Amino acid sequence: MSGTAAFRPASEDPPWARWTLAGLAVVSALLLLGLPLAAVFVEALRRGLPVALEALADPDTLAAIQLTLVVAAISVPVNTIGGIAAAWCVAKHDFSGKRVLVTLIELPFSVSPVISGLVFVLIFGLQGWLGAWLQARDIQVIFALPGLLLATIFVTFPFVARTLIPLMQEQGRDEEEAAATLGATGWQTFRRVTLPNVKWALLAGVLLCNARAMGEFGAVSVVSGHIRGETNTMPLHVEILYNEYQFAGAFAVAALLALLGLVTLAAKAVLERASGRRRQGAAA
Repeated sequence: MSGTAAFRPASEDPPWARWTLAGLAVVSALLLLGLPLAAVFVEALRRGLPVALEALADPDTLAAIQLTLVVAAISVPVNTIGGIAAAWCVAKHDFSGKRVLVTLIELPFSVSPVISGLVFVLIFGLQGWLGAWLQARDIQVIFALPGLLLATIFVTFPFVARTLIPLMQEQGRDEEEAAATLGATGWQTFRRVTLPNVKWALLAGVLLCNARAMGEFGAVSVVSGHIRGETNTMPLHVEILYNEYQFAGAFAVAALLALLGLVTLAAKAVLERASGRRRQGAAA
């Protein structure tokens, strides 16, 4: 059997095979992804919308929502700047230690969030390496907002960088080198050449980073201390309410968190469609 016959394109497969595979994919997605998500909304509205809204209006719940938004509002811009800088270095420059930088960028994907939280406790906790120094200056990192920010920034750092690096590498360095030849500074080259070429991918990476920042549980659970109304983010608050058998409140907050995630995915889909249209227009 020739290699061509052994490896046929998917378009040459029999129609029944394509429909079977597509059906299996759809059924698997519905059962494993759609059904659990739908169950969250069903449970949230089981006792009616007024009960769910009343649960969301609880002061501790409002504090958790506010803290989640604050953490995301700070960590996402920080990771956006860091991710752009990291992607620029990896894709546009050759230097010793480049592989080390790539490994560091991908480190949060390989390390459990719980472990990263424990590392921050080891460094900044009361009995940690810097604990005595911080306590002498009345600076609290663990069980406070700074600890939540550090944990969230660490976990969500790769999203922007890993979204930009493949695209920047595919685009190459020709345009940047041409701009430098014409006398453009590094900032002018980035602002007028590189950034317009990656803006859609950048926005998609920011959205993914924001979604993970709002939904992060493991790392922030370790460094938060679970102080109700002070250091509980929305995922942590869901756990507390569920453990206290306050199911209406737990599922109401979970549904709100899921809704924010769905909005993020919808926005990402719109950006990808706009990016595809732009590429088609450029090709034409």
